[in-house]
Amino acid sequence: MSESYKQIADRVLNMLRHADGNDPSNGHLTMDNWEWPTGVALYGIYKTYQQSGDPAILDYLKGWYDDMLHRETQPHRNVNTVAPVLTLTCLYEETKNPEYLEHIESWLNWVLKEMPRTDYDGLQHCTVWNRHYQQLWADTLFMVCLFLAKAGVALNRPELIDEAEYQFLMHIRYLQNKVTGLFYHGWTFDRRHNFAEAYWARGNAWFTVAAVELYDITKRDSAAMRMIKTAWLDQVLALWKYQRVNGLFSTLINVEESYSETSATAGIMYGILKGIRLGWLPREQYSAMAALGTQAVLDQIDETGAVNGVSGGTGMGHNLQHYMDIIVTPTAYGQGLTFLMLTEMMLRE
Repeated sequence: MSESYKQIADRVLNMLRHADGNDPSNGHLTMDNWEWPTGVALYGIYKTYQQSGDPAILDYLKGWYDDMLHRETQPHRNVNTVAPVLTLTCLYEETKNPEYLEHIESWLNWVLKEMPRTDYDGLQHCTVWNRHYQQLWADTLFMVCLFLAKAGVALNRPELIDEAEYQFLMHIRYLQNKVTGLFYHGWTFDRRHNFAEAYWARGNAWFTVAAVELYDITKRDSAAMRMIKTAWLDQVLALWKYQRVNGLFSTLINVEESYSETSATAGIMYGILKGIRLGWLPREQYSAMAALGTQAVLDQIDETGAVNGVSGGTGMGHNLQHYMDIIVTPTAYGQGLTFLMLTEMMLRE
């Protein structure tokens, strides 16, 4: 490969810096809002900064938050809008900016005291459009639980880590199929079913990413973390069986006729590469899978830095066709998940 992984990351980041959201057909490719696609991208950018040490990336992040935190209109509070607070907490840990802390504590208060809950105190996947009564979604693990864990470390509040671990166990109990090891997109306590019983690829990727990230953030070998790790190992073994010959995963993992999807593959590859580095996975068994998948993602990056082959925002589906009909377009979270993958690849250069 002629380019280093850092050069590829720079190209992908440069593209995202110019994603101003002026294209009304693609509201998920913008950095000009406080939403979940932006939140995923910000975390990918921060992890790239951690790896490269480039002060220009840190300045970009601080500038983004300085702009957003001083806007007159503040974001609606829901699961998805918690996502940007994860990187804000990372920045607070590094800068000790008291203004950041004020916002972090405000969001923590909302999550812990005001956010809707399901039966057994699960985090209900409320969004700006719908409270999604009694519903658990795999997305919540990345969007909310990693923030709780990071805040627990940054603020020395172990009870926040306990809450994050509990939510992981709740989602594993109701979303992971104990036979296949794969994760369903969602669960409803109201009707007590898994909706379309879809093994949605990006939903699975949220867990593949979030479980290793939870451990890396907290460095805890608690009983809960040990259970989360076993669920993760079951899932990764299942994913190994379903990877396509082109290295990508289908947007419905077990439905061959559904299209290949890049963002899920990038997230899964990040989790696997990190799992190998943490010693969770045997290198000799999973290195070929990782090599095939990472190259497949790199092949989806065009000359502008856009990550192609990414499925658009995906609500809960009541049938499998719902997932196969989702548009394919570059998105901020597609860029962010690719950043995450690239950070692990940069460690191997």
